[in-house]
Amino acid sequence: MNLSVRPILSALLRNRTGAVLVAMQIAIALAVLVNALYIVMQRIEKMRQPTGIDVDNILVVSSAGFTERYQPVPSIEQDLRYLRSLPGVTAATATNSVPLSGGGSAQTLVTQPNAHSNDSMNYFEVDEHGLDALGLHLVAGRNFRHDEIQPPLTKAEASRFVPQIIITRALAQDLFPKQDPLGKQVYDSIGQAATVIGVVDPMLGSWPGMIAHPDWVFLMPRVPFTEGGNSLIYLVHTQPGQREAMLRLIETHLSSSNPERVVHFVRPLRYFRDLVYLGDRTMGIYLFTVTLLLIAVTCLGVFALATFNVSTRTKQIGTRRAVGARRADIVRYFLIENGLITSTGILVGCALALGVGYWLSMQYELPRLNLYYLVGGVLLLWAIGQLAAWQPARRASAVSPSVATRTV
Repeated sequence: MNLSVRPILSALLRNRTGAVLVAMQIAIALAVLVNALYIVMQRIEKMRQPTGIDVDNILVVSSAGFTERYQPVPSIEQDLRYLRSLPGVTAATATNSVPLSGGGSAQTLVTQPNAHSNDSMNYFEVDEHGLDALGLHLVAGRNFRHDEIQPPLTKAEASRFVPQIIITRALAQDLFPKQDPLGKQVYDSIGQAATVIGVVDPMLGSWPGMIAHPDWVFLMPRVPFTEGGNSLIYLVHTQPGQREAMLRLIETHLSSSNPERVVHFVRPLRYFRDLVYLGDRTMGIYLFTVTLLLIAVTCLGVFALATFNVSTRTKQIGTRRAVGARRADIVRYFLIENGLITSTGILVGCALALGVGYWLSMQYELPRLNLYYLVGGVLLLWAIGQLAAWQPARRASAVSPSVATRTV
């Protein structure tokens, strides 16, 4: 038995309220589904971005002196000797901030003296053990030497720069596109020069996912302490599997080794990385949950409309069966009807999804919606809509002509 779309459309127009509501539900579901999943995938890609740092095997130690007798430089030397002597530690360094923590230091680098730039680069002050303590890998050049490590800054020379730096490949490509950065000069905001002696790749700084270029990072060979301050941070790289044992040992020793200071905490670097991505993870879970609930509600809407249509058309179904319609024809009729409703909702949803995606990109500076997500959303919702109508359509095909006649 051949089915024409025209009588199906005519039947829908006579009872259009339910069809319009379901079509709008599908349109809204598509717009939310596509944009929400796109945002979720962006968050996942951000969290999966390689850090270049051996996050799982690094400990962060934070301490501060609290008496006038506290001597920071001798304390740094004593602490580093102890940390490097531990059998489960491969490297340790003092630094000015914690990578991947959401807080750090930045300054501008340019390639011409007294040039202006609106971009700031994250930096870390380390000694010759800094690369090993972070688990970084040189891809060009060399490491700092012990004699190149600069003394702490004094109040009188708070703006003093360093003679050499190590930069990330991403920063090198920005400063010296298509050039070898080794041996090149860079300048700080007041025109002081430093020579690039090494390149690491990759490395994320203190603000992953929070700034446009979290991989624009450079390392400075300097004891990370400013006169008048008392806080110190150590990065301790442990052997695989030794992190927890070293954490307890280090915390116990440092807490009692110097009565002039207090140890704030000894924590895995993984703790800070998880914390800085907490907002992205929470947003991803929230949007994914909302999307699943919306799809479930849409399925229920399609199922309810199809069930209602079956229950109100018992006589029509029986009549069609009596004049020769097969069970497959009845199933096909309701699937075509539902397909028309779903397709209408999808067409409206495509326009709505593109409009919402454009608004999000303009309002929050997000990338434009990838059309692959739109195509995937269309196929998913169309398949879900048809599957939701499948069971009511089968139930309709099971109605016998004799039962339909007795319900007149």
